[in-house]
Amino acid sequence: MKYYSLNDNAPTVSFQEALIQGLAPDKGLYFPETIMPLPSDFFDTIENLSNEEIAFEAIKQFVGDEIPAAALKEIIADTLCFDFPVVEVEKGIYSLELFHGPTMAFKDVGARFMSRCLAYFNKGEKDSKNTVLVATSGDTGGAVASGFLGVKGVEVIILYPSGKVSTIQEKQLTTLGQNIKALEVDGVFDDCQDMVKKAFLDDSLSHHNLTSANSINIARWLPQMFYFFFAYKELKKQNKDLVFSCPSGNFGNICAGIMAKKLGLPLLHFVASTNVNDTVPRFLASGFYDPKPSKATISNAMDVGNPSNFIRIQEMYHNDLEQFKKDFSSYPFTDEETTEAMKTIYNVNGYIAEPHGAVGYLGLKKELQNYPNALGIFLETAHPIKFLDVVEPALNVKLPIPPQIESVMHKEKVSTKIKTYEELKAFLG
Repeated sequence: MKYYSLNDNAPTVSFQEALIQGLAPDKGLYFPETIMPLPSDFFDTIENLSNEEIAFEAIKQFVGDEIPAAALKEIIADTLCFDFPVVEVEKGIYSLELFHGPTMAFKDVGARFMSRCLAYFNKGEKDSKNTVLVATSGDTGGAVASGFLGVKGVEVIILYPSGKVSTIQEKQLTTLGQNIKALEVDGVFDDCQDMVKKAFLDDSLSHHNLTSANSINIARWLPQMFYFFFAYKELKKQNKDLVFSCPSGNFGNICAGIMAKKLGLPLLHFVASTNVNDTVPRFLASGFYDPKPSKATISNAMDVGNPSNFIRIQEMYHNDLEQFKKDFSSYPFTDEETTEAMKTIYNVNGYIAEPHGAVGYLGLKKELQNYPNALGIFLETAHPIKFLDVVEPALNVKLPIPPQIESVMHKEKVSTKIKTYEELKAFLG
């Protein structure tokens, strides 16, 4: 498999090169040259396959022969070491829980897959060293820190906006030590992401072999397809159309869902549910892409003003807006609406959703008015404990602390404060 830059001004590269480079030299995101749909009999018998078998079939064409099948299956098995339950929260509406991994966020899958691929490519390379440089608006940092902890030949540097991630999220990315370092940026997520992108294009830093573990990286983004296959497998027996609502910030999850559809997964419609950072909903309404600086909300992982992965979605629809709208809708919601949705979900059957899942629920309810006979699935992207400052007062509950979180709560935070790109560059050395 070869990958090309969406800016069309860089050489095509292999899977390994795309993984290690992260971003193309022309600042473009990498995208696979071909997308080969899976055979129809794969979907006919999908309920007889394990999650590992499904994931292998979904991802293998994108890795090609660069990782042998046996090694790729080992990577997948190590990645998918936890469950992905589909839970009915009200009639015809399901939560796809993606928070049962080590850091209790959906990003555990992509981070674990990418780190293990990088470790495979580093194997046997005595002097091979890579620096993973990543910006986080919340859960990416913790998932990457956990996924790459102790990986030989890899240093991880995480940039996060000071005061704009939850206490638990901050603990998860600042307390692990070893090969993990945290930079606390005086700014918003977009500032962190801009610094990361600038570093990739800085020739004076080439000796660091920089790569990113944000969803701009194909090895972080593509494994997120797996969730949609797993949910389809669980709900197939109901023989109904499926509408998926993804809480969307950088648009990696929903982009991976659309890739799953391009592979032949029979999904009816996608909803990108956003908070007040509404660049994509406005684009669908006007046809004009007008990113704005991000605003802080209670669903902070979606506080993204210029979502990186949206260009990949446009590529899959050949920039045909009308064709795109047949498969895709996007709606924004306020913090007040999000809090009310959390209460509504809880009052129906005691299900506790965190703010991002609640935004997904709101978008799903709105879209299902157009598809009253479909089943709806919203992605619950993180465990409610990661947002206990929002969840507990909204629902008047006390959340028990899971062991994955308890293990970091009493560790000492270690971070370095920076304000500018020059300070990042000086830190890298």
